[in-house]
Amino acid sequence: MTAPTYSPREMIAKLVSFDTVSDKSNLPLIDFVEDYLKVHGLNPTRVYNEDRTKSNLYATVGPNREGGVVLSGHTDVVPTAHQTWSHDPFDMVEKDGRLYGRGTCDMKGFVAMCLAMVPEFANADLRVPIHLALSYDEEVGCTGCVGMVEAMANGAIAKPRAVLVGEPTDMKLVVAHKGVNSFHTTVTGREAHSSQPHRGANANIAAGKLVAYIARMAEEAAARAPADSPFEPPQTSFQVGLLHGGNAANIIPGHCEIGWEFRTIPSDDANALQAQFEAYAANEVLPALRATAPEADIVTEKLCGVIPLAPEQGDAAQAEALVRELTGQNQSGVVSYGTEGGVFQAHGFSTVVVGPGSIDQAHQPDEYLEVEQLDACIAFLRKLRDWASQPTA
Repeated sequence: MTAPTYSPREMIAKLVSFDTVSDKSNLPLIDFVEDYLKVHGLNPTRVYNEDRTKSNLYATVGPNREGGVVLSGHTDVVPTAHQTWSHDPFDMVEKDGRLYGRGTCDMKGFVAMCLAMVPEFANADLRVPIHLALSYDEEVGCTGCVGMVEAMANGAIAKPRAVLVGEPTDMKLVVAHKGVNSFHTTVTGREAHSSQPHRGANANIAAGKLVAYIARMAEEAAARAPADSPFEPPQTSFQVGLLHGGNAANIIPGHCEIGWEFRTIPSDDANALQAQFEAYAANEVLPALRATAPEADIVTEKLCGVIPLAPEQGDAAQAEALVRELTGQNQSGVVSYGTEGGVFQAHGFSTVVVGPGSIDQAHQPDEYLEVEQLDACIAFLRKLRDWASQPTA
């Protein structure tokens, strides 16, 4: 039987057709990819989540020897609920030089191009391997890839020279990004009639103090921003996105919730910042609540902690050097959104981010990928193929 091949457009359309919103299983997509890789002679490996409803998948094209390149992408997408689309988001539509569909940009487009290139990779005389690494649950905090990255770092693949994370950068080289840390803080006080504040514990006022302290932390971060920081904004940034409490104006609220986050520059310590906030809550805000309501509490749950990607220096910057060699780019940039790159780097892999599409389209209704970006990415992957086939690679 002839092994099936897909053009990049056909493969993007196929992957988009799988509804892999993060709260759903990605196994149907993984089944398809696994079967496709097997018929092309690869031996893919799964790394499941705990209840085996989702899975990572990695595979090696060429000899499993040191010095190869990992092409990394996630298979999950963000929800389409509450968005207005002009067509079915899971049915790719090509129009006016754009490929529309959920995930075309973020980031099934890159994954699809890597998969479409598998026959060309497999038919080339690769001297060093090209590893494919597909993950789940990137969109909920870059948590799904950890088990796979640990396995790869512990010898499942020979140590690669570089990891290329294909998030949308307009095919420009990105060498660093901020960390992302999001939290849900619940303030529990005690309800009472508004004429009897001494009998209640106002959760909204306590939450207001916490929000004000988050604003103060933001001011402190801005004041200590490194003068040479390449990020925009240059400092660790803070924001409060959710604030909800109370039932009526004449009832002292007994419950309030705060959804908030900070995005750390690589030199800032996320754990220290979280501890600073929790110490203020415990020492400065909670005692006033418990003065009238001993059962009062303030609980902060960390929802995600995306590891920042730091710029690599000197000989350690092998991924950056490779992309520069393949593309001729003389400049590199940084971004404020998070990727799985920090996870790979934390496990000892030289890592950069470079991929097709613009982050401006990610998570948007009528998400799209420019066809010219598809062409640019395929040209890049063919240069990688040629590089990996050279006797000196």
